[in-house]
Amino acid sequence: MNLIIRLLLNAIAVFVLAHILNGVVVDSYLTAIIVAIVLSILNLLVKPILVILTFPITIITLGLFLFVINGLIILLADKFIDGFAVSSIWTAILFSILLSILQSLLQSFLKSDTKTK
Repeated sequence: MNLIIRLLLNAIAVFVLAHILNGVVVDSYLTAIIVAIVLSILNLLVKPILVILTFPITIITLGLFLFVINGLIILLADKFIDGFAVSSIWTAILFSILLSILQSLLQSFLKSDTKTK
């Protein structure tokens, strides 16, 4: 149940950011849910491989290259999903930064609700 709630919160975050940022387009809320699922799968399967392969450059840039990896994951999701479009790598990097901030805010509200019960 917690996984479904987290995916729905991520979909809300994707949908909100698509309306805020000019270079990101999400056709519908169903597409936002699919984007949240695909991003979760890509972060689970592809991101660790990219992090291992780019470890030397990540060390040299003091971890800043991880922003580029996150942007590449967003662009990869763009290629897989019809109805989701990102205009450039810079927009994808900004989208990933804002998405992680919004996700952490939404999930902190979820944690504070469960502590009060």
